[in-house]
Amino acid sequence: MDASEHFKTDFSHQPEADGRFVRIADITPVQYVEGLSFQPVLGEQTLANFVTYEPHTEAPLHSHVEEQVVVILDGELEFLIGDELRVMRPGDVAVIPPWVPHRARTYEGTCRQIDFFSPPRDNLVEYARGVRDKLTGQA
Repeated sequence: MDASEHFKTDFSHQPEADGRFVRIADITPVQYVEGLSFQPVLGEQTLANFVTYEPHTEAPLHSHVEEQVVVILDGELEFLIGDELRVMRPGDVAVIPPWVPHRARTYEGTCRQIDFFSPPRDNLVEYARGVRDKLTGQA
């Protein structure tokens, strides 16, 4: 593939929404588990969730309809996908198809990761929509 195939210059299509910039520091974290903070950013067809684990924190075993891609930014995280257990470090990526059981936990240190969900993770959409509206002055 050459650059012209990747960076297309066909601007004849109507955008579905306006683009925007977001500062993660401006998003008030939400916690469903003590020590595990989420800062979701909602797009039109995907959701990015900036996640912070405190030491000795666990995201319990669960599954969901959305596909999830996890990217470790810093720290270490023990991650279970199905029957496979690994310690993930910065630059490691996990791909979790819909309905595959998974869990994660930290030990002595913290961990920061980004989760991408497609479609947007159902239980985070309403919170992320409120964040978006507040940051864009629509609330």
